Amino acid sequence: MEDMDNIIRLDNVDDYNRLFGLETKHPLVGVIDLKDATEFPKKFTVNYGIYAVFLKDTKCGELRYGRQKYDYQEGTITSFAPGQVVETELDENVRPAARGVLFHPDIIKGTSLGQEIKTYSFFSYSSYEALHLSNEERGIFTDCLDKIRLELDHPIDKLSKRLISRNIQLLLDYCMRFYERQFITRTKANRDVLTKFETLLDEYFMDSNPKNEGLPTVRYFAEKVCLSPNYFGDLIKKETGKTAQEYIQNKIIDLAKEMIIGTGKTVSEIAYELGFQYSQHFNRIFKKSVGCTPMEYRKRS
Repeated sequence: MEDMDNIIRLDNVDDYNRLFGLETKHPLVGVIDLKDATEFPKKFTVNYGIYAVFLKDTKCGELRYGRQKYDYQEGTITSFAPGQVVETELDENVRPAARGVLFHPDIIKGTSLGQEIKTYSFFSYSSYEALHLSNEERGIFTDCLDKIRLELDHPIDKLSKRLISRNIQLLLDYCMRFYERQFITRTKANRDVLTKFETLLDEYFMDSNPKNEGLPTVRYFAEKVCLSPNYFGDLIKKETGKTAQEYIQNKIIDLAKEMIIGTGKTVSEIAYELGFQYSQHFNRIFKKSVGCTPMEYRKRS
């Protein structure tokens, strides 16, 4: 086992099981219950090479993902995807209580889950974006885990891979539903984020940011409000019906229209002031959005 100050690579299910002293029943899938753990590392950083979804039953320490701490108390779900690096520090004298599923990308290759795995955007959520479950939702989550475990205990046959991946997909679909519910119950907090986004968007174009930094990105605003780009994008879509990128582009087009009509600046000057590197790019986006070129818009107006 590597020194705990180093990053531990979890390239397969067995790597995780050895970290906590758990038995490995299947090389590509594992249903985890940390109450069965025989090893309890206190501080460790892991680089995930597998997918993982955990239901935490106790507040047992701190999780860091990037610069943000996870908001994970009792009854929260955290999820990780290959390529993510997570730092964990467990409290002294507290045994971690968590159940979950680990699965290697290979187990879902050629399945419907393999084709749709990228649509489960919550794998890239971070900081205080953990999912808080009701008692009923926790029952559904553990029921899905039990179905996966039953399939892992069943002798392998030609339907094993399909049934395992479908049961994992069922679990992920429920998580999507639970996140939908959480977006609704957090409406006030979400509105606050939207208001801050609108203010930041206005401020970005008020000074020389576009000239110096170019067009603003979704990632730029997500970091400003301390959210991951995926969570931020999903939140904006839920609140406005538009993607964050569409929201930014609409702002740019509105500003462009004002400058085309209200100033004598050339199209190239306007494009440059809005952050476009090339005026052709600006022309193309403007025409796609408005239905005519900037010069045609100026003539009509």
